[in-house]
Amino acid sequence: MLTATILAATLATSPAIQASQLDWHGQQARISANADGSYVLHSPAGERRIPAPPATVRTASPLFDGLFAMAQDDLKLDSVESIKDGAFDHGQAMPCHCFETGQNWHYVWTRDLSYSVDLGLWRFDPARSRNGLEFKLSGVRASDVPHGLYPMQDTGSGGSWPISTDRIVWFLAARHLLDDKAFADRVWQALNDTLAQDRQYIFDPRLGLYRGETSFLDWRQQTYPGWTADDVVYIAQSFALSTNVLQYEALRLAARMAEQRHDARAATYGRQAEALKQAINARFWRADRGMYMSYLGGDGQPVEAYDLLGLSLAVTSGVADAGRAKSSLAHYPAWPAGSPVIWPERADQPIYHNRAIWPFVSAYALRAARITRQPARIAHELQSLLRGAALAGSNMENYELATQATHVDDGKLSGPVVDSPRQLWSVAGYLDMVTEGVFGLEDDGRVKPELPASLVPLLFGTHDRIRLQLPKRRITLVRPATLDGNLLVAGATARHGDETVVTLKAIRVPDAPLRTDAPTYAPPTPAAPAVTRDGAHWKVQGDGVLYVDGHRHGPIHGTLSLPWSPAQRCLSLTRVGQDGVESLPSPATCVGDVAQRQGDWPRTWTAPSSGRFRAWLDYANDHGSIETGVTAAVKRLRVDCAGSAPQEAILVMPHSVRRQDSTTGTFAAQAGARCTFALEQGFNMSDLAHFAHYTSGVGGSGGPLNEADIGALHLAPLPPASP
Repeated sequence: MLTATILAATLATSPAIQASQLDWHGQQARISANADGSYVLHSPAGERRIPAPPATVRTASPLFDGLFAMAQDDLKLDSVESIKDGAFDHGQAMPCHCFETGQNWHYVWTRDLSYSVDLGLWRFDPARSRNGLEFKLSGVRASDVPHGLYPMQDTGSGGSWPISTDRIVWFLAARHLLDDKAFADRVWQALNDTLAQDRQYIFDPRLGLYRGETSFLDWRQQTYPGWTADDVVYIAQSFALSTNVLQYEALRLAARMAEQRHDARAATYGRQAEALKQAINARFWRADRGMYMSYLGGDGQPVEAYDLLGLSLAVTSGVADAGRAKSSLAHYPAWPAGSPVIWPERADQPIYHNRAIWPFVSAYALRAARITRQPARIAHELQSLLRGAALAGSNMENYELATQATHVDDGKLSGPVVDSPRQLWSVAGYLDMVTEGVFGLEDDGRVKPELPASLVPLLFGTHDRIRLQLPKRRITLVRPATLDGNLLVAGATARHGDETVVTLKAIRVPDAPLRTDAPTYAPPTPAAPAVTRDGAHWKVQGDGVLYVDGHRHGPIHGTLSLPWSPAQRCLSLTRVGQDGVESLPSPATCVGDVAQRQGDWPRTWTAPSSGRFRAWLDYANDHGSIETGVTAAVKRLRVDCAGSAPQEAILVMPHSVRRQDSTTGTFAAQAGARCTFALEQGFNMSDLAHFAHYTSGVGGSGGPLNEADIGALHLAPLPPASP
């Protein structure tokens, strides 16, 4: 892996992408244009003939123009009349006038499609975009849960939702297609139903955040602590930046649609969105790093992990104010080939999300860089997108971080482990790089270019203008008379029929250099601390940084003492490397007085003191692999304590490999109050009608399944300030 010094030197001396060809790490790609509008690409992947596209660009660079045509050809190849996946309908084709996910993926997944549509596919093929989104929308088939209309969380970690919770991204795509009234009405119904369901099942009112896995980063060993390989309860209990920003976007959409419909819920949705924005900024912002963290532990513990998609979404959504938006991009690392999707990397994991560039994430980073007017980052992401497509001969799913290769031999760490040509969201990212990234075409139709002056030689050459021709829209950018700045923005703008002509002007904006000195790897995760009672103290043994109930307590090297109390305290460790980067957290060691109640439901218990209490179940759920399925068991624990109003806690029991503890919930009780606990049915993805097509496991064609082998109910008092 490159050192910081070599990284900086490489960025400074990398050969520029030329008009017709590029050279990179000893490999060359070149493109030639034919008189009929077609192109021929010669790359390390071989020769590819690219037909004349329906939308064209005319710049000084045949390479740039031809790769835009190639992205459209990739999109055409992804445009299908049927889809299939081995886990559904026994692998048989299902009719769908929509997009498939890539050359190696002949199905439609909610997050892949939604990010692709949001990155501009709604503009290139609204019918297929809408049809694909409709395919991922489902009613309820189960008879024992409330009915509604919901986007699906695909098969995933621990049995899918509510461990993985980024199905809400569906609305990020749907917002672009509301010109169709019938579709808009279904979006409105699904939006209300989904927001209400997520508010009940995954919202934590004490932290003001929604629980669940990071969006898109769903190979847990790559991004979460290694011990989550066998236990995803930590992930179900945690909070992710990206997923919370997507919830914020959905709430804003709900407020706008409610206003348009004169619906009284507009004010409620608006208040919830603003409160969530404040909670995200209060909880995820790490001032000492100048960035938003990727996720937090279930007790709110800050984690030294960052991801480019979540960070970019925080910027593009407006969750980040101007100062934090600029700071986040300026502090996020850059490699010569592009920007990593996570940082720091994992030294013990193969190349996939780890040590990798994902073009669709680079496209979101490009959007964020345009908003914050950071020319160096704009150029960096744009060139990364162009270079990757040119060298691979297609818009690939991902690339290795240091070389931008589609495969690097590194023993058991080789990769990318999984990759595919014409990956849909990579195709969309490339198209968006051209239409918005270069030509400045906004979602609302305005033209607002933010073009780094450093790209003028490539795009304009000696010409005075460049042009984008879409089927119903033409945009012409006119080169400014002088280049006395680092960013080209809109000057005079004129409309002539379907053509918008923008004369660019050069301005100078503050532009922090790309961060090339970041250490590559996080230190390894330490073992959990050992805790024993010693009279009136807890004796804690470990080596690293001690966290108690999510709060940093301080360094520990050997043994330290904490005051004993009957309240439950949960302790974990991190390790700090020589470069100051902190490891991911160890498993937690929880101590304190715990009561158990077993037997038939309802179960009863008398509160030993006044305050808040934590409740959880021990269970086993062997209804599917821990990597996939739709049968995470979800139950509602109803708590009725004398002298208090009824309370409810959601307990989630993901697929497991052994007996273990569920997620936890909290409730309040007065000393001496008799409490009665009833376990009621919750909701999981197997309850959706669409999953009748799922034939690769239980909870599919055989009917809904939302059960686990449940043992004792555990109850523990909490310290007064615990979340």
